[in-house]
Amino acid sequence: MVSRRTFLSSAGAAMLSMGLVNKVGAASLPELITRSDAATQPPLQPPNGRPYNPVVTLNGWTLPWRMKNGVKEFHIVAEPVVREIAPGMKAHLWGYNGQSPGPTIEVVEGDRVRIFVTNKLPEQTTIHWHGQRLPNGMDGVAGVTQPHIPSGKTYVYEFVAERPGTFMYHPHADEMLQMAMGMMGMWITHPKNPKDPLIEQADRDYCFLLSAYDIDPGSYTPRVNTMLDFNLWTWNSRVFPGIDSMVAGLGDKIRIRMGNLTMTNHPMHIHGHEFTITGTDGGPIPKTARWPEVTVDIGVGQVRQIELLARAEGDWAFHCHKSHHTMNAMGHGVPTMVGVDQREVTKKISSLLPDYMAMGSSGGADMEGMQMPLPDNTLPMMTGEGPFGPIGMGGMLSLIKIRKGLAKGDYKDPGWYQHPQGSVAYEWTGAEEAMPTAAEAPDKMTQPKSGDTVLKVRKGGGHTGH
Repeated sequence: MVSRRTFLSSAGAAMLSMGLVNKVGAASLPELITRSDAATQPPLQPPNGRPYNPVVTLNGWTLPWRMKNGVKEFHIVAEPVVREIAPGMKAHLWGYNGQSPGPTIEVVEGDRVRIFVTNKLPEQTTIHWHGQRLPNGMDGVAGVTQPHIPSGKTYVYEFVAERPGTFMYHPHADEMLQMAMGMMGMWITHPKNPKDPLIEQADRDYCFLLSAYDIDPGSYTPRVNTMLDFNLWTWNSRVFPGIDSMVAGLGDKIRIRMGNLTMTNHPMHIHGHEFTITGTDGGPIPKTARWPEVTVDIGVGQVRQIELLARAEGDWAFHCHKSHHTMNAMGHGVPTMVGVDQREVTKKISSLLPDYMAMGSSGGADMEGMQMPLPDNTLPMMTGEGPFGPIGMGGMLSLIKIRKGLAKGDYKDPGWYQHPQGSVAYEWTGAEEAMPTAAEAPDKMTQPKSGDTVLKVRKGGGHTGH
C-alpha cells in the first residue's frame, strides 16, 4: 500500500499514465502532505517566490508546494476521509489530502503551477479548476477535455495562473456523488503587484466553502441523491459550534472569501458592521461598481469576496440568513405544535414511554435548553452555549471576534467579549410610568453579575429535531 505521507520516485513513475504531461512524466512526485484534524491552521507564509499576505482557511489549511525549475508543484490525493462535523459527530466523506474540503492552494498571478493528482478513490475522478483561464485540455471535464483518472493512477495538470482572484476546485466526473461526498477545495491567486489598485492589502484574509450534507442520525455517510432536504449546512464541512471564530484586531481590514458548492443560494449576513463586495470568481470588481451591504447572496457555483473594517469590539455574528441553515440535524417532517394542548396525550404516552417529552406548544425555544438522549453520531438541532445562555443556532454560523490590541499574527480565540459597564441589554424591573427616557437609560444599564436575574435560561444539550 502506498504511504499517505510520501510516494517513492519509482512508484510515482510507475503510476503515471499515458494521459500525463510528457515533460514531467518521469519526474518524482512532490511530497504528499495530509492533515486530518479540523483546527484552523495559521497562514502559510511563502517560503520562496514572490511575497504576499497569505489567507487563513477556516477549519482548514494551505497546501505547501515545492519549486522545481521555476514551477510551483503541488501534490493532491483524492481519497476517502473522516471529517468531524462538530464535536460528537463524524462523517465518512471523500476529500483531498485527508480532509473535506481539501487544502487551499495559494499562488501568485503569473506563477506556472503543476498539480499532481493521485486517485485513491474506489472509482475514477478528475479535477476542474473552477474559474481559471487555462488550456482546454487542463480544464478537468471527464470525457470532454481529458480521460478519467482511474483509481490508483496519477495525472498532472499544468497551467499559468493568469489572473488574481478567489477560485475553487472540484471534480467533473460522477460530479453529483463526488461533490455530495465532500470533494472540493479553494484556490487563491494573489496579485503580482502588491499595490494592485483593485486588490488592496488586508490585515486578515479568511476563506471557506459552503457545502451541505444529508446524514441520517446513526449514519456516517451522506445520502448523495438528496436534492433539497439537506439536514447539515456547513462551512468547510463543519457546523456551529464546530466552526472556529474569525478573529481580528480593532481597526483591522478583514477580507472574507466564500465559495458556494451547495444546491441553493446563501444570503450571508454580518452583525454590527457593513462590508463592500470587492470580488467574484470572475476577478476583482471595479471600484465604481461596488456598494455597501450587510448581506450578500451567494448563488450556486459562485464566489463572493467581501471586505470590512473592524470598527467595533465584540463577538459579532456572521451567518446565512436562511433560518433553517443555522440549524443542525434538522427533521423536515416535524409538525408545528404551537398552540396545541398536549397535556392529556402526554399523560397517556408517558404511561407507555416514561421518558416522553412534549414540546413545541409555546414555540421552539424549549429545544435550546432541553437535554434529551441523542441517537448515535448526530447533533442537537439548536446548539451552542454563550456567556448569557443557549445560542439556539448551529449550521452556517460563526463569530467575528474583534479585540483592541490584538497582535498582527495572533489568530487564537480570545474568549467571550467582556462588555463595558452599561452596554448590555437589560431587564426593566421598575414601574411602567417610571421608565427612563432615552437620555437616562444608559445610566440604568448594568453588566450582569453573579446572582443577577437578567435572563432566565435553561442549559442543556438541545434536541435532535427529528
